[in-house]
Order: sequence, then structure tokens, then C-alpha cells
Amino acid sequence: MSEFIVETRDLVKIYPGGVKGVDGISFHVRKGEIFGLIGPNGAGKTTTLRILATILQPTSGQAYVAGYDVVREASMVRKVISYLPEDAGAYKYLTGLEFLEFIANFYARNEDEKIRIIHEGIALSGLGDRLRDKIKTYSKGMLRRLLVAKTLMIRPILAILDEPTSGLDVVNAVMVRDAIRKYVHEKGVTVLLSSHNMLEVEYLCDRVAIIHKGRIIAEGSPRQLIEEHNVENLEEVFVKLVGGGIE
Repeated sequence: MSEFIVETRDLVKIYPGGVKGVDGISFHVRKGEIFGLIGPNGAGKTTTLRILATILQPTSGQAYVAGYDVVREASMVRKVISYLPEDAGAYKYLTGLEFLEFIANFYARNEDEKIRIIHEGIALSGLGDRLRDKIKTYSKGMLRRLLVAKTLMIRPILAILDEPTSGLDVVNAVMVRDAIRKYVHEKGVTVLLSSHNMLEVEYLCDRVAIIHKGRIIAEGSPRQLIEEHNVENLEEVFVKLVGGGIE
């Protein structure tokens, strides 16, 4: 396997009506890395993630996950990724624990692996006794913690997280960020995420790409970008390059 878990080359997606979702983007994500895509609404972040998750097909260009072509080998890509959309939900009449068990049944090859997956999901969620309650009683923050746990606990080669802390309060957002960072460093899972939260990206990501109008306009580690643009933080880099606030 290549050292790159994700590779895109001149990736283009044109929607009906001629609207370009992405316009010739190229980047790579290394094994064990947390890589962030940041940009304003409509910049192409979610389009890129959906192409890599095999939900959308690119108009042109190439994209590979773990060496598999996302178009020609989509079924293989789906076996090595776990994808969490921004608007994901769960079966609200199950308890949190039942939901984790349900997911584990799909992925476990034997009983020992099933138990391991469930235990990791319990730890990742940080929900404690609330896992015995039905999901319909969960706050948005609790649901998101459960879904992040579900995405990571199966130890995919690549976890794709679209706005993992979108709409969460500070406490839940911190818990989600800490769970992602700790799990990646312990288990070696590679993560590709999108986020509007510059503090989150600066804390979590080894490298980032800033997308604007479907194109990558900057790429590097948060520290590199901050130093290169002679500013105090990643949010200032973003505003300087994009020319406006975060939408």
C-alpha cells in the first residue's frame, strides 16, 4: 500500500447547470494523519468528501483511497472507509448501546472482534450510563458523540468526517475532538475531515487544505500556514486568503 491513504489528481465535479463543485483539486493524505479541508459554504468540501466516499462520481480527474480508484473500484473503497455526513442520524428507538451492537454485527468477523468494537465504541462515545437510554432522548451533542464513536470504532483505514462538531456546544465539541485525536494516535486510523471551526482544525489536524470556489488555495500544517502568512492563528490565515469571515 502507498504511504498515501488518499490521493486526488485534478479532481473536477460539474453539477447540472454547469456549476463546478470542485475545480481541479489535487492533494494527498498520509497514513495515520488527520487532514482537514476548510473553506466557506459552497467551496467544495462536502463534494470532495462525497466523491472519496463513492457517493458522487467526479466529472474528470482521479481519486484513490488506499490505492483503490473511487470510480472503478468503488466497492473496495467502501470496505476500507467509514463516512460520517454532517446530517447523519441514528435509529432513534434503539438505545445507544443497541445501536453500537447493531453496527458491530455488520463489521465483526467473529465474536471477539464484535466485543472489541463495542467496547471501543462505548469508550469513544463517553456517554456512560446514557447508552442504556433510547437515542430519541439524546441531545444533538450526545447523538453526534455516538455517531463519531460508530464511525471510528470499526477501525477503518480512512474515516471521513464531515463537520464532526457542527452545531455542538463547547463541552460536546471538546469531547468529540478529544475522542478523535486520542483514537487516531492510539489506533493509527487516518482521518479526513471538513470543518468551519478554525480552532478545531488547528487543534486536530496535522495538515490542512483551504478550499475556495472549488480550488485549493493553500495547503500545509497549521503552524506552517500561520508562519507563512505572518498571523496569529489559522482563522486569520483563512480570512486573509478568502477575503471574508467564516460563513
